[in-house]
Amino acid sequence: MGLTITEKIFSDHNGEVVKAGAIASVKIDMTIGNDITTPLSIRAFENAGAARLADKNAFAICMDHFIPAKDIASANQARISRDFAAKHDLPHFFDEKEMGIEHAILPEKGLVSPGDVIIGADSHTCTHGAIGAFATGMGSTDLAYAMATGKNWFKIPRSIKVELRGKPARHIYGKDLILEVIARLGVSGATYKALEFTGDSLEFLSMDDRFSLCNMAIEAGAKNGIIAVDRVTEEFLRIAPPVRKPRIFQSDLDAEYERVLEIDAANMEPVVALPFLPSNKRVISEAKKAAIKVDQAFIGSCTNGRLGDLRVAAAILKGRKVAKHTRLIITPATQKIAIAAQKEGLTEIFSEAGAVVSNPTCGACLGGYMGILADGERCISTSNRNFVGRMGSPTSEVYLANTAVAAASAIAGEIADPRDLD
Repeated sequence: MGLTITEKIFSDHNGEVVKAGAIASVKIDMTIGNDITTPLSIRAFENAGAARLADKNAFAICMDHFIPAKDIASANQARISRDFAAKHDLPHFFDEKEMGIEHAILPEKGLVSPGDVIIGADSHTCTHGAIGAFATGMGSTDLAYAMATGKNWFKIPRSIKVELRGKPARHIYGKDLILEVIARLGVSGATYKALEFTGDSLEFLSMDDRFSLCNMAIEAGAKNGIIAVDRVTEEFLRIAPPVRKPRIFQSDLDAEYERVLEIDAANMEPVVALPFLPSNKRVISEAKKAAIKVDQAFIGSCTNGRLGDLRVAAAILKGRKVAKHTRLIITPATQKIAIAAQKEGLTEIFSEAGAVVSNPTCGACLGGYMGILADGERCISTSNRNFVGRMGSPTSEVYLANTAVAAASAIAGEIADPRDLD
């Protein structure tokens, strides 16, 4: 029996073949921390008596959640990471001067590479599987262990193959495809499994869409999401050359999968996930009939804050205005994306439509600041979670959707179908 791409990556790192279910201790190619989780890792690292990092070139800190600081507590927390970065002369420390959301800035900087094993103290680290790497979120003490030793141990996950078929229908993006997958599997249906995305639909999906797909693998409980390298990946790597030589793997034709899930992308409608689970799916025609008014629309996050998302939003917002009773917040994922949006005239379109364009940050996604919802408010969001209180008040509601749906809904003041605006 052959091997899956995930099994091959671990076999390569292990020095001998390992299959699903085996335990392996392997070298970590990139460890990622952020301003919320890194202080906990630093404390564990220092309490363990570690004096230096195993490999400072394989450790990155991205200050992306509460930056610029929103209050004294977040400022003091940020200072812990800043002091640590200075003490250890970290080459990959991203603060206000070069800020961005961790899962967008690392691929942009070439700090993650096909065939890597990547961990981060953030559940959406699985985003990086879009470039053909194994990437997963771990706890802050797990991060500290990798910081000190350069390694960590894993139970190799079994894989679920997701076959995406056909050219995606109008206004169907990676976000719709992963929401469909989560609806089929449920929020725990892929617990500690690898979601391997395959099929002819991939040739029509940009890297932005692929990052969205892998980003939300965790919302089905998956250990990682992964897509094998193809011409789309190769073009991305030419634009953002990785610092490590790519190790490219493909699953064998006779690889063993726990199950195969087939998605007909050619005949889909845009998808909306209603509160309070990403699996609570409605197609847009159903959601539209409900006339669900929205107080806020949010376009951004590590799921949908990339340049492709901003272009989609601008195409819908151009020449139109945000509804009187609705707020629209647009948050680019990195400084590079923000600059590109300005040069292309997208930022001007957003401002003229009545949107607020923020600095690159996680922002409203986690309900930390820059878009907190009041009691009873509703938000249509391109982020990845809609749990109770996710973006603010526990009585608020978050509806997950793709960028086109969010932009169309901001204009209508209620959940709307972007195809009606074509």
